[in-house]
Amino acid sequence: MTIYRGEIYFVNLNPVQGREQSGQRPVLVISSDVINQLPLVITVIVGTKEQNIAQDYPTNIRIPAHEGGLPMETVFLGFQLRSIDHNRFTSAPIGKLSDGRMKQIDDIVRYCLGL
Repeated sequence: MTIYRGEIYFVNLNPVQGREQSGQRPVLVISSDVINQLPLVITVIVGTKEQNIAQDYPTNIRIPAHEGGLPMETVFLGFQLRSIDHNRFTSAPIGKLSDGRMKQIDDIVRYCLGL
């Protein structure tokens, strides 16, 4: 399967440790398409249900239901960057975010990483 930057997938993130996000969750691919085509790992931002995040923070981005194919409003947690194996991607993407949204994501990642 070919995986592209900006696509959203549901993946199983188990097993986890500590405060890592767990279970079947939406993830947003942020690694470059060049990296995604190599037999390495895919870097993603983990999403959670909007009701789990009562307040907006500069480390997160809230995406409304149906944007990017999301079935419900989702908050992507910029501080929950994770690199995962290609084998975790077991189904087709549910959608893709626009270039404008990905620019916002880039700004959040830079903020979280102090770049």
